[in-house]
Amino acid sequence: MLTPLQSLVQCGTKLWLDSVDPDEVKRNLAWGATGATSNPIIIADLIKTGRFNDKLARLLAKGLSDVDVAWELTDSLVRDAQAAFLPAWQASHGDTGYVSFELDPLLEDPAVNLPLEARKTRYIELGKRWSEGHQNRMIKVPATPGGLAALEDLAAAGVTLNVTLVFSDQQYIAARDAIWRGAQRRRSLDGFKSVYSIFVSRLDVYTEKHVPQLSPKAQGMVGIVNAKRIWKMNQKFWEDKRLKLKQEMIFASTGTKRPEDPPWKYVEAFAGSDIETNPPATNDLVQASGRTFTRQVDKLPPAEILAEIDGLVDMEKLEKTLMEEGIKKFADPQKALLALIATKRQELQPVGAK
Repeated sequence: MLTPLQSLVQCGTKLWLDSVDPDEVKRNLAWGATGATSNPIIIADLIKTGRFNDKLARLLAKGLSDVDVAWELTDSLVRDAQAAFLPAWQASHGDTGYVSFELDPLLEDPAVNLPLEARKTRYIELGKRWSEGHQNRMIKVPATPGGLAALEDLAAAGVTLNVTLVFSDQQYIAARDAIWRGAQRRRSLDGFKSVYSIFVSRLDVYTEKHVPQLSPKAQGMVGIVNAKRIWKMNQKFWEDKRLKLKQEMIFASTGTKRPEDPPWKYVEAFAGSDIETNPPATNDLVQASGRTFTRQVDKLPPAEILAEIDGLVDMEKLEKTLMEEGIKKFADPQKALLALIATKRQELQPVGAK
């Protein structure tokens, strides 16, 4: 008999892990996971466990700055996860088995307010740097103006891309079209792979606060409807391109936020296609649920629910608000990670060291 996560994978979903914790990677590999992702919050949480003090101490002993320690540690943890998922990458000929590496979130820091061209240039430089020499590493770039501006050149350079912080169809279209333009500048499309991370639960948090007039049946469904519609757009766009590898949606932000929602709400809603990047806690609860998952990704709510959502939810306003919040959530964790490393420097510094 299949476990819940095995049934999720069997019905067509690629299960990725929203963590590069080596213990979680090992555990989720056994459950059928074939990929993972990283971000500053994940790295900070791992540092807080104390399990990586020795590795931190070695990096600090090299005289590296807090910034360089953060990136060296991230690179090391992502490399280890890549090694764990490399067999999946090889077996799928490059269609899964990736680990995503997020570029510097401080490029989007509102307090710094870098000019657009400077952000674009830096994303391209960093994307090329952190992807070089890696078979199964994805470079994560946000669907901000600076990130979007860099996508064509990154794709043309052969960088495998994961576009993150996608909330709307307009962001998705801009990202997809830029990447496809860049991909067509390559000598070959054989190894071309791109994914688009559509955030889900944040939309439902938004509507609960800003669109309280939605009926109980519609409230909590906006993230699902939005993501499924974009998934369908993505399916249609790529179907005639005759590519060897799939260009897929990642259903991200799949952990539930409302206590009344079952932990498998979003996991179940998107079962059957593309990729789900789930937090470890979500996978734990799903695995313990005893449920069997079947394809749901192409099933929408009844027409009256869709009409209510379309009539009451201003998607332009939603995107604007969530992007403003998202950019803050993007930059602040990197600042917190650097502050944590500075604290660790004091803790781990040998007595008498300057």
